[in-house]
Amino acid sequence: MNTKNALKLFVVLNRTCATLVNADQENIRHYGLSRSAFSVLELLYHKGPQTVQDIGKKILLTSGSMTYVVNKLVERGFVQRDICESDRRVTYVGLTPLGTDFMDGIFPEHEQHIVKMFSALSDAQIVTLTETLKQLSASIK
Repeated sequence: MNTKNALKLFVVLNRTCATLVNADQENIRHYGLSRSAFSVLELLYHKGPQTVQDIGKKILLTSGSMTYVVNKLVERGFVQRDICESDRRVTYVGLTPLGTDFMDGIFPEHEQHIVKMFSALSDAQIVTLTETLKQLSASIK
């Protein structure tokens, strides 16, 4: 592997990630949410109720941050906590009807925002890039 090419790729990936994150944050802020809060809502919207621990693992939040974000979403009426009947130590978080309605209203627009961010790429390029980035991620772990 050419060291110069690897360094250039590292810089380009970092800049691209920052650009994507900034554009995504700006779009999400438009809905009155933090990126973490939106990530929790999006996960629950697509995957259904999850344990607090699983949410944290899937969206890469610490337990302290997770508690804060879930508390804020509970205050807004978007999510609710439910204690597991078979194991009272486990708490599930799920969308409320208000949370589902909220996501029904904003997710199509958010989806279009994401499509627009990648509009310079063909479907084939997106598939190739996705597979390449998965391979890179797996090799780093």
